[in-house]
Amino acid sequence: MIDPRFTPSVEPAPSTAPNAFGTVSSVAPPLQSSIDAVRSALLRLPARLWLALGVVVLAAFLGYLVVRVNRRILVGAGVPETIEGTAFERTAREFGTSTVSLVANLSGYFIFILGLIVALTIARVEYIAAFWNRTAGFLPSLFLAILVLIVGLVVGDKVELLINDRLRGIKLPQAGIVPSVAKWSVVFIAVLVALGQIGVDTAALVVLLATYGFALVLFGGLAFRDLLASGAAGFYLLLEQPYSIGDRVRIGDTDGVVQEVNVFVTHVESDGAEYVVPNRHAFTEGVVRIRE
Repeated sequence: MIDPRFTPSVEPAPSTAPNAFGTVSSVAPPLQSSIDAVRSALLRLPARLWLALGVVVLAAFLGYLVVRVNRRILVGAGVPETIEGTAFERTAREFGTSTVSLVANLSGYFIFILGLIVALTIARVEYIAAFWNRTAGFLPSLFLAILVLIVGLVVGDKVELLINDRLRGIKLPQAGIVPSVAKWSVVFIAVLVALGQIGVDTAALVVLLATYGFALVLFGGLAFRDLLASGAAGFYLLLEQPYSIGDRVRIGDTDGVVQEVNVFVTHVESDGAEYVVPNRHAFTEGVVRIRE
């Protein structure tokens, strides 16, 4: 009789059952059972979940494609060179991006979010149907509103730069506020349009815009009355040409040879000195053309 204490133990042999591909698998039973459980769980997933996953992947691909295409279109149109130096572009550069990238990525995000909501609707996630019904028409409006704001800020910055360049040679204290007023006027209109896109009642803002425009015209006319008078006189002088370059004239107390005539001033040279005479003096004090 054999003592059971001295009976050798026998280890179970690893599973050698053929797998789905017809080959013999030597995977240990616990690992094999885990793989079988995962496979069974995936096979039991409803078809709508697989379809929803496919929609998400397709939306991600389309969003990436739209970003690439829009970036190429904007670069090809010369947008980076046009907006170079604007405050919005400088701010975007500080955050490691650019205006072109923001606009291009915005369109890609819109496509992906739209696809994600469609996928959740297909998967029949609870409450997503009601959410989709409420946001289906709002998302395009929100996209347009953000785009209008970005364009308004960029255009406002560009207008400010252009007016600064034009008024650089005018030595008037009031001229310094013109670029800022022009910029924020453009931004205000952009905000008004953006709020209208998302359904905000803009009636009060329209009244505010009208009041702002009236105040701008009124106070602008008072602040720049001399400049406007010189500009109006300059247009007359350029059209009628009562005197031209090389003529000897006397405007008020200034006597000399005309060197240049522009919209706002007339440059007169006398005895090596150049006088800059506002064109309004040609109307208020008269012009004497001296014939030699």
